[in-house]
Amino acid sequence: MSPTLSEIFATHPRDGGWIGFLLGQAARDKPLLWVQDRMAILESGRLYPPGLPGLDLIHVEARDARDALWAMEEGLRCAGLSAVIGELWGDPRALDFTATRRLAVAAERYGVAAFLIRLGGHANLSGARQRWRLASAPSLANPLDPRAPGSPAWDAELFRARGRPPGRWTITPNDDGQADRFHLVAGAGDRALGEEQRLSA
Repeated sequence: MSPTLSEIFATHPRDGGWIGFLLGQAARDKPLLWVQDRMAILESGRLYPPGLPGLDLIHVEARDARDALWAMEEGLRCAGLSAVIGELWGDPRALDFTATRRLAVAAERYGVAAFLIRLGGHANLSGARQRWRLASAPSLANPLDPRAPGSPAWDAELFRARGRPPGRWTITPNDDGQADRFHLVAGAGDRALGEEQRLSA
């Protein structure tokens, strides 16, 4: 799938599980631009790049949502980036359909994936091509020690997507080390899924 804008809503504003889901999709051959608005930092914490080894990160602290959206759009025009991630808190006035449409168009025009993280926000009208609700799920059983945690898992709901039906799944990382692939396990009553799908934008 070509790079575009994906929107991720954390089911609980302080559930940081979305980071593992997101970084599992992000390419690592180029730097990532990570933008946080001031309220996202105050409410959920400042990004700590040393805690994410193996990633070449450029961190931008924006004064407000308007500045964060501007920084994201400028970053999407840079072919030297693999992706642009923006964390916004709540439902700021600057984040409207026009702003998300501009991000989607820039991501598609310049070939840089964009991820808009919505912390404590509502799913209002948006130009995002994929919209997810994400929550941490209990980790899988550890094959070596049943008392220890195993691979991480997420409860993921794709509630809007262009060219893909919506659904809800438990997602776990692929075992072969491919960072941009996950196992999707359909819940009861869901349509049958292939063992593995690429989720990245």
